[in-house]
Amino acid sequence: MQGGNAERLFIPESTDEIAAILRDANEQGISVTISGARTGTVGGSIPFGGYVISLERLNKIKSIDNDAKLAVVEPGVILGELQKAVEADGLFYPPDPTEWSCQIGGTVATNASGARSFKYGATREYVQRLTVVLASGDLVNIRRGEYVSSDEGVIVIGETSIRVPTYERPNVRKNVSGYFNAQPLDAIDLFIGSEGTLGVITEIELSLLPKPEGFFSGIVFFDHEVDLLAFVDAARDASFSSAKNPVAIAPGSDHQMALDASLIEYFDSNALKFIAEKFPETPDAAGAIFFEQETTDNTEDALLEQWNKLLETHNADLENSWFATNAQDREKMRAFRHALPLAANERYSRSGFRKISSDMAVPVGEFRSLLKFYEDQCGPSGIDHVIFGHIGDCHLHLNLFPKNIEENERARHIYGRCIAHAIMLGGCVSAEHGIGKLKRKYLAAMMGERYLNEMADIKRAFDPKRILGRGNMFDESYL
Repeated sequence: MQGGNAERLFIPESTDEIAAILRDANEQGISVTISGARTGTVGGSIPFGGYVISLERLNKIKSIDNDAKLAVVEPGVILGELQKAVEADGLFYPPDPTEWSCQIGGTVATNASGARSFKYGATREYVQRLTVVLASGDLVNIRRGEYVSSDEGVIVIGETSIRVPTYERPNVRKNVSGYFNAQPLDAIDLFIGSEGTLGVITEIELSLLPKPEGFFSGIVFFDHEVDLLAFVDAARDASFSSAKNPVAIAPGSDHQMALDASLIEYFDSNALKFIAEKFPETPDAAGAIFFEQETTDNTEDALLEQWNKLLETHNADLENSWFATNAQDREKMRAFRHALPLAANERYSRSGFRKISSDMAVPVGEFRSLLKFYEDQCGPSGIDHVIFGHIGDCHLHLNLFPKNIEENERARHIYGRCIAHAIMLGGCVSAEHGIGKLKRKYLAAMMGERYLNEMADIKRAFDPKRILGRGNMFDESYL
């Protein structure tokens, strides 16, 4: 999204400063846009008038408790810096969105996920407490489990009372389309993924995991898409089964741990051609899968053998595929994964037109229908495109790269048809990027007027003058 303007920019250094800014803005009815690292893709941090509050100076890691496996951070802490800090203490913070330069506050505001959400879940799974400044300037501390909806479907936080919405969320593994809902509903989950529309998060307590002993990774190429998809189904099923029935491995045990991928990522043939510009050793293939699994000294050999058998069963091109068990080789594979968005962005910047990128997810049983629809829409169009992403979670990114006005118009129509198809399949319009200002009309298509009004009621309860994140998620008509 281009453009944007603001009357004043604030770069506060404390919660108290933020509270004072919001009290002033609220009294005058001035809109306030929250800005983090500005790595988002849906225009949420772009202001159209009013104040901008940048959280870049609230950047302290306040504590890392090794025994309790908790970290307390300010919102401006860079994700990559937190991950390095906790790893130095033998701990692990799994969320890994593509932009490692993003700020923790932004990841909470959008419930960011990334590739490893397949095993570990999105940011929501790790948020235990939030300090939030409401639009009025009032401060609330929200700990998980403290403010939960009553049997009558009401949550009370201080003087604010809200009714739990009635909409059911799609049966998908990733979804950041609108305010979270559950029965019962924990208030902390309303603020996670609320995109700066309900309050300003100034402190975050995150749960951590023990640092895995090791990982085994593979980037595996397939000559036929049918074999690739069958492999993904088998790896997904094995991982889901393992998650439901974990097997403890005692030191020295001969028992084999089941396959349990931490990520399963997809690249179509066009994506591989893009990546080959930076990794010329990439073979010509119908597609590729990047997978990863935790290992220990006791399980590594057995797991390598099991993965190899599964790949042989599904006719993977093992001769040209790449595998890694050490940190240096794994980082090269992660660089391979991240090279695609970078190459795609470079291509679009050269063309002079914005890329058009999808972010839909569908239920597991509907995934092949979505992928086929993408291919059927894009293949005959003649528009440059790539399909890649989180195939384990049935969530792919379709990127279209129009080169002229006519292609740009057709690409937008293709995108609209893909949105409609995902909704028809019971999916969501945004699995990980959020709604922001760019996807409001798609959220409306997914949820309908009744449920958007229920969301708007929540927004008005926390922000009666509607100053926060104006333009994000909602068209002004709903407020």
